[in-house]
Amino acid sequence: MSSLISALAMLPTVENALAILIGVFLGAVVGAIPGLTPGVAMVLCTPLTYKMNALPALLLLLSLYCAGTYGGSITAILIRTPGTPAAACTAIDGYPLAQNGQARKALDMALIASVIGGIFSIIVLLICAPQVAKLTVKFSSVEYFMIAVFGISVIISVSGDSLIKGFIAAAIGLLVSTVGVDAQSAVVRYSFGISRLQSGIPLVVVLVGLFGVSELFIKAYHYCAGEHKKLEKISVNKHEAGLRLRDMWAYKKTLLISSLIGVGIGALPGTGAALSSFLAYDAAKRRSPHPETYGKGELDGVCACESANNGVTGATLIPLLTLGVPGDSNVAILLGALTIHSLVPGPQLFQNQGPTIYAMMLGLLVINVVMYFEGKYLIRVFSKVSDIPYPILGGLVGFFCLVGAYACNSSYYSIYIAVIFGLVGFLFHIFNFPVVPLLLGLVLGSMMEQNFRRALVMAKGNYAIFFTRPISLVFFLLTVFSIGLFLYKNHKKKKAEESAS
Repeated sequence: MSSLISALAMLPTVENALAILIGVFLGAVVGAIPGLTPGVAMVLCTPLTYKMNALPALLLLLSLYCAGTYGGSITAILIRTPGTPAAACTAIDGYPLAQNGQARKALDMALIASVIGGIFSIIVLLICAPQVAKLTVKFSSVEYFMIAVFGISVIISVSGDSLIKGFIAAAIGLLVSTVGVDAQSAVVRYSFGISRLQSGIPLVVVLVGLFGVSELFIKAYHYCAGEHKKLEKISVNKHEAGLRLRDMWAYKKTLLISSLIGVGIGALPGTGAALSSFLAYDAAKRRSPHPETYGKGELDGVCACESANNGVTGATLIPLLTLGVPGDSNVAILLGALTIHSLVPGPQLFQNQGPTIYAMMLGLLVINVVMYFEGKYLIRVFSKVSDIPYPILGGLVGFFCLVGAYACNSSYYSIYIAVIFGLVGFLFHIFNFPVVPLLLGLVLGSMMEQNFRRALVMAKGNYAIFFTRPISLVFFLLTVFSIGLFLYKNHKKKKAEESAS
């Protein structure tokens, strides 16, 4: 309770207010640009938070995350091109509604459902996260190590079609994490005589490269290949009647069920908002007395998709804050930002940094309220963003990527690293390798190595300690189950393809 009271005192500052206002605006703008994700916005802004206080820095990134998830629905409705993968389902009914002259209603539904789903998930976060944290405070180095292994295995199993590629990506990330001076033995590793590498490879620079610079290479590649076209766009009529909050009472069942689906999916590491929106849409369609209207312009379908994909936003923070296991790529970036600001996710976080974490969670409520008002009055501004030609937009994104990389330590050396990892991300895309396991391996590598060593010291070199302690054994079994489930699904998929052919 004392942490919560302290959090309430920390929240109302000018710096926090500006972080939320700017973050929500930029997040909605980036989300509305097809091909750009909230993760890109978070990566671009992470270097800017380097010298900020922890709370406003986190609120800025969370604003980008929440508003970016919502922003993808704008282009999904207006041009049938989702700004983010999470909004792919929204286009099914959103675009037909816009074609039928109900663009404003569809956009209002997306906004209000997003806000309600987001607030619902934050309430669950406030209730569940501290309780989970209480259970995890008893964890030792053994449990920390197995949690890290579990986190990587979960991400691997859902990051692509090939388990081998996922393992390779994670292994590269783990290898990169070992570059520099060993914290325990003081031995310099993998520096290749380059003095700047002795301090390790900066996490922020890797983030900028993998998610920002690589996106430029990918988009340029597809653009040069002629894989772009002018899409028919439907404008928003300012005189068109929209939806009000009280109109949402008619959709209360869909809002509740879809938000619950979003929270449930979000709390499971490695799932994501796109999956939750499709599951919620399917549930709403099955429940409807008129399922034939879905896909032809049904507001209930938009409601289900948007409340579910934003219901994920708060829930993904539960495994992140309590276990240090991110649920998707966006939260993996947030994990990096937390680490940069000396807020190491895990069992001790609520004990050591309780007021800051509670303030962050309460700030999420404010973010959703601000998102409602900005979305309500700036919807026409957000919808214009998709008109920007990508060559111009890409140039601006590239400029901010390089500036952000340079700002990390005021060195051109950081730009070189960002470009190298940008090329790595591009090659991963070309050869269909998942990027997230690499990032997670980099973030969790140091934690895994240090806790593995400490655990062996505790056990006097006996590896059985990882399988004899109950909690450690549970996470080991979860790891095996995660990988086994992935292999089973792949086997079934191959058999189905063989029988079809």
